[in-house]
Formats: sequence, structure tokens, C-alpha cells
Amino acid sequence: MSGHVLFLTGRLAEANLRRVLEGLAPLPFRWEIRQLGVSVAALLTAEMIARRLPGAGGAERIVVPGRCRGDLEALAARYGVPVERGPEELMDLPEYLGRDGGGPPDLSEHDVRIFAEITDAPRLTVAAILERAAALAADGADVIDLGCLPDTPFPHLAEAVEALCGAGHRVSVDSLRPEDLIAGDRAGAAFLLSLTPETLWVAEETAAVPVLIPGPDGGLEALGASLEWMAERGRPCIADPVLDPIHFGFADSLVRYHTLRGRYPGAELMLGVGNLTELTEADTTGINALLFGFASELGIRHVLTTQVSPHCASAVREADLARRIMFRARAEQRLPKRLHGGLAAHRERRPFPYTPEEIAAAAGAVRDPNFRIQVSRAGIHVYNRDGVRSGSDPFELYPALGVEGDGGHAFYLGVELARAEIAHRLGKRYVQDQPLDWGSVVRPPAVDLERQAAPGPTRRRRA
Repeated sequence: MSGHVLFLTGRLAEANLRRVLEGLAPLPFRWEIRQLGVSVAALLTAEMIARRLPGAGGAERIVVPGRCRGDLEALAARYGVPVERGPEELMDLPEYLGRDGGGPPDLSEHDVRIFAEITDAPRLTVAAILERAAALAADGADVIDLGCLPDTPFPHLAEAVEALCGAGHRVSVDSLRPEDLIAGDRAGAAFLLSLTPETLWVAEETAAVPVLIPGPDGGLEALGASLEWMAERGRPCIADPVLDPIHFGFADSLVRYHTLRGRYPGAELMLGVGNLTELTEADTTGINALLFGFASELGIRHVLTTQVSPHCASAVREADLARRIMFRARAEQRLPKRLHGGLAAHRERRPFPYTPEEIAAAAGAVRDPNFRIQVSRAGIHVYNRDGVRSGSDPFELYPALGVEGDGGHAFYLGVELARAEIAHRLGKRYVQDQPLDWGSVVRPPAVDLERQAAPGPTRRRRA
């Protein structure tokens, strides 16, 4: 950031925001705070800002609270300057403004193409294939891979490829049967998975880009010969040395990739991650992070992934985020850390931004009956004008809250305290009235702005 930056906030956060910015001096920009007449900054929406802020006042950039909802692009068009969301917690503002005053890291770029396989395509109708493909593409897939099953007819293969292409998808056909690959190519497939040394002849009868795999022995010599055969004919191709499962050749397969890259530094390579994500009962976020880091180091630009096992249900979203994180880390020659927390779904790097002492100080300034809930390393803290109740078990805290006669409020507090307990036990960031952030594992829920902004006992008001 540089120039003149305008920070928008509410009444309760104004003084703290000023203190944080003054504590960061010197900053490489001039700053100004505009308080827009709401008590809680998180309740600001783009529509409210448009009504309450007549102009940018000479600012070259506007930063709104991190929980502000609405169309910031419309605000940017209205004021003629960039409008961006700041961090959700004020305590995170120094990091947000860090790295010589720059904003959050740019994760818009990547150089890896994600192939998302529909493994049971022969058993699905064309309509079901289109529905599955739309969901995969929304999660980040670049190519929809139609998996052909052994000894399973796929009479509607060509129809499925044509329908997918008609819907705007790039398509690959995944089969070891030459007749499937040829049919897919004629229907418009862009890639064919996979050609062995014995089926290289298919490349001479098709236009799609083939993916080459080793022969039955899994050796690199045959794969290298296939690469050279394609090069002699001036045909583009992708080589896949095949990543094997743990205890069934995993370490050797990593060596294969490294060796092949050394022998053919300009070759396009594919990494199929499903043998690790699907066949290892562990959270796939970490597996994807490591494998995409491996791909980034070796310049592997094509990754095939699957979402078959229940624990792999978000594999494509994770792959999309992993490729962006690794691209940025490589581009800046830095560790893949402090770029995005979406691959650490069950833990957070800074789960507890406030200490018990800071929470107690905030509680001491409260003069109303509304309950506030915060979490520190020491536990859960519930407070209003009557004082602070602290503990690690909601069942211990509840009797001291005095809401036995208010069913709606008791329900609300029960939900919030359950979230707070989960956050405390796992080490996640808890923010009252907000769902826990599960990173790339869970799609963020749609926000009901009217309900979010509405006061009443369903929020934190005490009867």
C-alpha cells in the first residue's frame, strides 16, 4: 500500500483501530479513519457504506472491515478507487499491512492444470455427468476426466464427451482400451489417458494430447522411449511416471519423477495424486500441500485428482488452493507459510488473538446486558455488565448465565458455546455469531445479511 488509505469502522472499534495504526508508525502511506455510525464494524454492508460515505475524500484506497458483506467492486466503481476487505480481527491488522506495507498475498495465479476424474462415469447418465462436472469445475477443475471402468460398457461415452464440450468443459478420456480413447477423441476430448508403449499407435489416429505411462514393468526406459517417439513426430504429450501408494512403491515412484525430470527437463509431466489421497486414511489437506509442493519443485504442470472416498470430498478445492499457494511461494522464493490458512483446516496459526487479560479489560468496559463470547488459550470467556464467566466446559458455564426462562436465547448461547468449545479444543479462531472457518474442506455458507444485521434475542441480547 502507498498514498492515502481510508479505513472504515464502527464506534466500538474506532479507538482501537487508531491505536493499532499509530503503533505501526512509520507506515509507507498516509491513513485516515472514518467512523460510519454503527456500533459494531462487522455489521457494515456495502449498501450501508454507499449510503453513509459520500465520497473517498482524496483517498487512493479504501479498507473496509473484514466481515463487511456485499459487492466491493460496486463500491470501487462508485468511489473511483480500490476497495478491499481488511482482516476479520483488528489484532491481525499489522500482519495484513506487513511485508513492507503490502496487502494480502496475491493467490490469483497458478501454473498447474487440474484434471478431476469422474471415476464411475460409465454408470452415470449424461445428465448426472454434467451435474458432477459443473460441481468439479466450480471447485477449480480445469479438465473433466471421464474414467472408464474395466469390463464395464460405456455406450454413451461419445454422447457424454459431446455434452461436456457443449457445456464449455475441456474433457479427457481415461481408459486403457484403444477403442474408448479413439471414440473420445472423435467426440471432442482434448486429452487421452493413458497410452502405454503398446498402444502408442493410437496417437497416430487421434488429435487429442495423449498422456503416456510406463509399460507393465513400470520402468522409465520404456516411458522415455515413448516420449522420444512422440518428439520425433512433433506431437505434444504429457508423461506420467505414476505415483504409487505408500508401501507399494511410493518412495520409488518419487524417485522416478525426479529421474524423469532430470532426463527430460522440458517434458510436460502429470502427477496423479489419488493413490495417496484416496488410499491413505488421513486428512487430504496436508497430503495435497506436500504433493503440490513436490509438483512445484519439479515443474509438474498437470495433476489428476479424484473425489471418491468420503474423506476426499473436498480434494479439488484443496488442489486448487494448493497450486496457488505453491506458485506464490515459488515465485517469491519463500516458504509456503503465511500465505493462506485454507489447507490447515483443523488448526490455525494464531487461534487465540486475545489474552485473558485483554478480554477482562474489554469486559470491564461493557455496560449493557448483552453477552459477549471470546476464546483464549485459557478457555471460554462469557461476559456482560455483570462480569466475566470463564471455563473450558459449556456445561459449567451455562448455569451462571441466567437464561433458563428464555428458550430462544438459551438455544443461541448453546450454539455459540458449542462453537467456542470446538475452537478452544482444536485451536481454531472463534468469532461470535460467525461459523467456524474450516478452510478449503467446507464451502463457506451463504450469508443472510438481513438475519446477520437484525438485533434481538437470537443474537447476544440478554432478556
